Amino acid sequence: MRKSKFNYMFITITTLFVFVIFISCQSDDEDDDIIEIIKEDPDPDPEVVIADEDTGTYTTCNSDGENATRTSDDLPNPVNIGTIDDRSCYANYKESTIDGKVWGIYNITDGSNHIDSNGLQPRIERSLPRVAKTGIGTFVKFTGTVRVLEVGDTTGENNDGSYIAQAKGKHTGGGGSPDPAICLYLAKPVYGTGADANKQVSFDIYAERILVRGGSGSGREIVFLKNIKKNEATDFELKVGFREDPNDATKKLHYCDAIIGGETFNWNIPEAERATESKIRYGAYRVKGGRAQIRWANTTHTKVEKD
Repeated sequence: MRKSKFNYMFITITTLFVFVIFISCQSDDEDDDIIEIIKEDPDPDPEVVIADEDTGTYTTCNSDGENATRTSDDLPNPVNIGTIDDRSCYANYKESTIDGKVWGIYNITDGSNHIDSNGLQPRIERSLPRVAKTGIGTFVKFTGTVRVLEVGDTTGENNDGSYIAQAKGKHTGGGGSPDPAICLYLAKPVYGTGADANKQVSFDIYAERILVRGGSGSGREIVFLKNIKKNEATDFELKVGFREDPNDATKKLHYCDAIIGGETFNWNIPEAERATESKIRYGAYRVKGGRAQIRWANTTHTKVEKD
């Protein structure tokens, strides 16, 4: 009887000892696996290199950017549609191919307008054919894909940002610019935190809209639309034209409708009865500090005119 009890205790103790050794070895194996994973984990936030981005220091004007006239140094067959308006001596319009897609390059710097002597802001834009009729059903439409890499930045925030596109159109009764802007699409910089504290990581897109015909400065309102990430290919559509007023069939509306990254932003332009035309420009415009770099691809233009 005593021998059986002793054998039982011996088996129990032996089993417990083997179990502890097994658990200990298993724990060591798991720790080794964890250590191995930590060793093999790559940098979670590597520096992103954008193939067609200008980086580092730069000069305001460069020899390859000093076009003699606003239209003299466009490429022979540019992938982007429209007539060039180049008022920047930093760089001329160029193109890049990334993953099989050709992008138009629009780079401008603060103080680089070498064409005008009246303080107008630098720009490299393309103007599209206007419509000079105002009948219901008349419109111009532009579509494209945009990437924003950098925009103007100044002390404070009021003058930050650069325009990527704009709706324009003349009107009766005078007032304002001879070639007035109606709604400009403004990209303002958003800076990162930590290691990205001094880097533009995304852009808040605003609509800068007139309050009255010919309005500028305090005659405009700035309305936030959405945020897009740096270098994010974003579909952009802008349509400007005339449609029937749903509240009064005897009147018409002059509208400016945008679709940005799949989100719709419709707006009715004030004083529709004074409008005489509609047109669209796109590219890069305004840089009151620093540099702006905008890319455009897949550009199209449609216009319909009705009396």
